[in-house]
Amino acid sequence: MLPLAYLAVRSFERGGGVVWDVLARTRTAELALRSLSLAVAVTASCLVLGVLGAWLVVRSDLMGRRAFGVLLVLPLAVPSYVAGFTWISVVPDLTGFAGAFVVLTLVSYPYVLLPVAAALRTADPAVEEVARSLGRTSRQVFFSLTLRQIRPAALAGGLLVALYVLSDFGAVSLMRYEAFTLGIYTSYRASFDRTPAAVLGLVLVVLAIALTVGERKARGVVAHRGRRQPSTVPLGRARVPALAGTVVLVLLTLGVPVVSLVWWLVAGTSTFSVADLLATTGNTVAVSAFGALLTLVLALPVGILAARHQGRLVRGVELAGFAGHALPGITVGLALVFFGIRFAPPLYQTTPMLAFAYAVLFLPLAIGAVRTGVAHAPPVLEDVSRSLGVGRWETGRRVTVPLAAPGILAGTALVFLTCAKELPATLLLRPTGMDTLATELWTRTEIGAYAAAAPYAAVLLVVAAIPAVVLDRFLRRTIQGGER
Repeated sequence: MLPLAYLAVRSFERGGGVVWDVLARTRTAELALRSLSLAVAVTASCLVLGVLGAWLVVRSDLMGRRAFGVLLVLPLAVPSYVAGFTWISVVPDLTGFAGAFVVLTLVSYPYVLLPVAAALRTADPAVEEVARSLGRTSRQVFFSLTLRQIRPAALAGGLLVALYVLSDFGAVSLMRYEAFTLGIYTSYRASFDRTPAAVLGLVLVVLAIALTVGERKARGVVAHRGRRQPSTVPLGRARVPALAGTVVLVLLTLGVPVVSLVWWLVAGTSTFSVADLLATTGNTVAVSAFGALLTLVLALPVGILAARHQGRLVRGVELAGFAGHALPGITVGLALVFFGIRFAPPLYQTTPMLAFAYAVLFLPLAIGAVRTGVAHAPPVLEDVSRSLGVGRWETGRRVTVPLAAPGILAGTALVFLTCAKELPATLLLRPTGMDTLATELWTRTEIGAYAAAAPYAAVLLVVAAIPAVVLDRFLRRTIQGGER
């Protein structure tokens, strides 16, 4: 809660008049309108792509749908600034709103596709089958029944997309689209008076909270889980257009970044230093590991409490841990800059402060993993162990920890992945002279040095792929264990 509280204190410390002056500026209204318009446009397009893509790979007879089910999710692992770099290096004129819209749509639609696909797999197919038996066409069934069943999942995914767009800094900065995050960073860098930047950060948080509340009110009722798998719907004449559209989407989301990176890697073999690249990679791995470890340490007591105990106090503690999830990285970084300068100067621009910023941003990921992992160790097994004379700590070591460890490891890998990709908080809080793959990529792309930026983008994707493999193996083992 520290960044949110300090933003409020920093904004109002000189009185409400200063806050009102910042809010009344034309520039503030313009930033809000630009950010909201981008969020609405990207969310709408992601809802269309995510819902259609999920239906094609789950319910239809699309050729190669299992392979497409994997390929359509892969853009989720591509940082927005990496996608922005690859696109702007291929199409230099793709800037402003159009560029930010294209890049953020192509990397964000899996946030909708994943929950909708899960909803389609588990929804009861009986209602749809009855509708077809009464003469409804597949199109009528889809728009009148299927969409109603998956609406909660689609809205939840749409909320994630909207929050991601509001908090994005890398894509909008590379595309020269002045949204709220870029406006906050510019205000922080351009003036000795940091109050306007704090007020803008607080406004961005309010927008995120408003989106969250609106999504909950519009969510509706969750569909009941079906007892059997739904039947496959034949595409008929639409099979070829559906296949062509899916192939085009995969080429845009994965083909352009891969081809662009390979091109610039070949063209820029002599434009970068291997020593600098290795040092930057080491910095990225070290600070991401530190952040993941600190996040895990802070999440352990909260996750264990949430898994083993009930009550308002426990729910309140867990909710407080999730507060950072609604805070964009730029606002967390800004708040910790103010806090470090005012109250903890020795920690300002140090690795522990940067790791703490990662913990604030990504604590919910670790809490969820710990809670799920501990829940996989039923309390009855601990009771049996104690009844056999084994002490509490020994029971934890021999029973609870082995059962909970895979889930906790997967959560730690996910936090490491997100720490390695985080850009705005890293730009504001990294120690002087220390660069990461994300900051080097952003800095070199800012000046148009695409050939020099390509190696950092490629290595960043490799570093991000390692925890992704760990997560994939964990999910496969979990599914296989559940089937057994």
